[in-house]
Amino acid sequence: MSDEAEAPENQPPGYEPAKIWTWDKESGGRFANINRPVAGPTHDKELPVGKHPLQLYSLGTPNGVKATVMLEELLALGHDGAEYDAWLINIGEGDQFSSGYVAINPNSKIPVMVDRSVEPHQRVFESGSILLYLAEKFGELLPTEHAPRTEALNWLFWQMGSAPFLGGGFGHFYAYAPMKMEYPIDRYAMEVKRQMDVLDRHLAENDYMAGTEYSIADMAIWPWYGAMAKGVLYDAAEFLQVHEYTHVNRWADQIGERPAVQRGRMVNRVFGDPASQLPERHDASDFETKTMDKLAPKEDAAE
Repeated sequence: MSDEAEAPENQPPGYEPAKIWTWDKESGGRFANINRPVAGPTHDKELPVGKHPLQLYSLGTPNGVKATVMLEELLALGHDGAEYDAWLINIGEGDQFSSGYVAINPNSKIPVMVDRSVEPHQRVFESGSILLYLAEKFGELLPTEHAPRTEALNWLFWQMGSAPFLGGGFGHFYAYAPMKMEYPIDRYAMEVKRQMDVLDRHLAENDYMAGTEYSIADMAIWPWYGAMAKGVLYDAAEFLQVHEYTHVNRWADQIGERPAVQRGRMVNRVFGDPASQLPERHDASDFETKTMDKLAPKEDAAE
């Protein structure tokens, strides 16, 4: 019997997993240069520290947007203690593997925050943990009554568990993998559509994820699933027919109209319209003076 005949259905012939996996070549695709099977730092470099109580080290990906939206919402509510410095971490260049970064996030993912208003200074890593930490620190954007609080946390943790199927699953194989493979794309497309349907059914009966009250659950879900509903992620709107999720689209528009959300999604952003990019944020005035459309002409003139 030939090797091709023995291969499982839909698996390309000729591949048989080794008895013991070894890391002897790059996996290919986008981000292959930073993927490795070990943790820890690759180089020594201390992180910068600004003047504000909260220091955020991040990038304007969906997970990073969660934290900056939350901080901007807190500032809009009048909490001066939520002032923050947002430092850019370029994950494509491996900034997350510096000794300073690994010291505050041993998992080397963005975002990570340090609260310097307490002693000892408190590190907070994982985007969901940052949202919950800030909600509890300032007493905002998380319902206090038992039932809606639990509902908000249900959806916060739903997002943390579900989004890897959207990003690392569908997004990777549909947009970033070095070759198109039917099985994983079908597998994860099916799961993303199921998740979108979960949200659509819930939002058919609720204004926000926790009911009538905007919360950290919305901030966690919107950068991922709101962006998917509006066709922003992976150029996959037609493939997944995201317009069909009418209630998710209604909710996504509603969240996107909030001024704090519009500011938050600009922070640590280094792609898209230059007017929407604020690579670092150290003062509220930076939104008016330091977006890339305003900085670029000065750089061009210097050249």
